[in-house]
Amino acid sequence: MASTNGTQAQVDSRDKGLVWYNDDTSELTQSTRAFLEKYTGLPSDQVIPHVLDIRDRAWNVWPYPCLGEFRFLGPSIDTQPSCPQILERLKGGQKLLDLGCCFGQDIRYLVSEGVPAENIYGSDLHREFIDLGYELFMDKEKLKSTFITSNIFDTSPSSGFEKIEGKIDIIYLGSFLHLFDWDDQVKIATRLVSILRPERGSLVLGRQVGSVAPGVIEHKTNESGKMYRHDAESFTRMWKEVENKTGTEWEVDAALDENEGVGHNGKHGNWHGPNVRRLRFAVSRK
Repeated sequence: MASTNGTQAQVDSRDKGLVWYNDDTSELTQSTRAFLEKYTGLPSDQVIPHVLDIRDRAWNVWPYPCLGEFRFLGPSIDTQPSCPQILERLKGGQKLLDLGCCFGQDIRYLVSEGVPAENIYGSDLHREFIDLGYELFMDKEKLKSTFITSNIFDTSPSSGFEKIEGKIDIIYLGSFLHLFDWDDQVKIATRLVSILRPERGSLVLGRQVGSVAPGVIEHKTNESGKMYRHDAESFTRMWKEVENKTGTEWEVDAALDENEGVGHNGKHGNWHGPNVRRLRFAVSRK
């Protein structure tokens, strides 16, 4: 892999030579393509050109690995063991925030499964991603979900989150927390406590890049240049810190996938390294 300075230069220039930029569309799963065809109504032969156009425009906004590897297309909330219960809760009137929603693919999945769109909120730092999501899914005139463009670290009265503070039942974090170091993850989790309803059963769940060797790693797609990758034990320990800061109690269920498979593409192999696994978690207020 290139040197740290070289990688930073590649990020800054949106270089498609970065190890996480994958141009092999054959790796798109059939289920992902089928979901896009069904949701958008696009003919099958138009799906790939449509996806490539949106992906490369998003890459020029910020070159996240999830964009380079086409992981912005299909939902991930459906892989959560509690997904059936989440669907039931949302159909019953509860509200969900998809934090770091990017194009809002999980929002579209929930709507396609019968969840009222009005019960779902999405938030991202980049308005461009939200707008590209409307283009990707071709639903700007019909999707009734609310999108918030804001920085989760902004605690001002006009942050964008003020209207939903204390009113959300479920927060979904798909490939979000791992973008930050330990201290910032604690700050984010602490903020999530205030956004959720102060009731038993309020839920934070999601997935992120984890590691069998937890610790700080360098990565140039976030401001600090550092990330903290968790295993189940360190993730649980972090939430203990959140409990102490907020005076709340949470039940943490976290686990690493047994197999590798994060950060792999045909061009560069497993660029994340052999210790990396997918971490899935559900954190419920007691």
